[in-house]
Amino acid sequence: MADGTAALVQAAPLIAARGLNKIYPTQSGAPVVALQDVSFTLRQGEFVTVVGPSGCGKSTLLKILAGILRRSSGQVTLAGREIDGPSRDVGVVFQAPVLLPWRNVLQNVLLPIDIQRLDRKAHTPRARALLEMVGLAGFADKYPNELSGGMQQRVGITRALVHDPALLLMDEPFGALDAMTREAMNLELLRIWGEARKTVMLVTHSIPEAVFLADRVIVMSPRPGRITEVIEVDLPRPRDLSMINSAGFGAYVAAIRAHFQSLGALDA
Repeated sequence: MADGTAALVQAAPLIAARGLNKIYPTQSGAPVVALQDVSFTLRQGEFVTVVGPSGCGKSTLLKILAGILRRSSGQVTLAGREIDGPSRDVGVVFQAPVLLPWRNVLQNVLLPIDIQRLDRKAHTPRARALLEMVGLAGFADKYPNELSGGMQQRVGITRALVHDPALLLMDEPFGALDAMTREAMNLELLRIWGEARKTVMLVTHSIPEAVFLADRVIVMSPRPGRITEVIEVDLPRPRDLSMINSAGFGAYVAAIRAHFQSLGALDA
């Protein structure tokens, strides 16, 4: 079991999902079952990744946890309270940073504060501290078009953390970045997680990324999305890129890849 995870096992789960289902109606009348009987827990301070083939309901699951999409049936709770809408306890980082071009970096980070009508003056020091934490201390007055893709995504992460949520949900946040930048952002994300100590759930198509980041990897089946396996990643922390070449890392990646090959889901 990864360092620090053993102590989390006994703690009450931050997220608990039981028998979660999501069915989308269609114009043809034949419903699409996106999620089927999904059950899992997410522990305080844990980093969990979700990996599965395209269309298996990974993003749907994150939207339900974020409270921006209603489940069809089942139960899901955050710190013991049922999730029935957006919550200040949840921060979301999307596939694209979705920064407002007319707002500078600091103003983009403070967007959730403005939307939630919180005290902007009180939250500005935290916003600046977070920008420093992600290496953007000198870019508060810059605009999105003056930043690289990786820097824009750092702003997106900072924005998701500015109101101090208990849970950070990330939907394929580095999928649009080149390979080298993606590796750098994975290291940066682990550093931020280590400092902020938030609970993180990250969706990805990349099996190596899922293993590299996680305490546990949730493996999903092709649609209808079901959890077919939950893998504890027993690799030491802190992690660096040299770990990718280790036998232990390769064994986890190979096991997950073999799982998808057996299902005929080779795009995962």
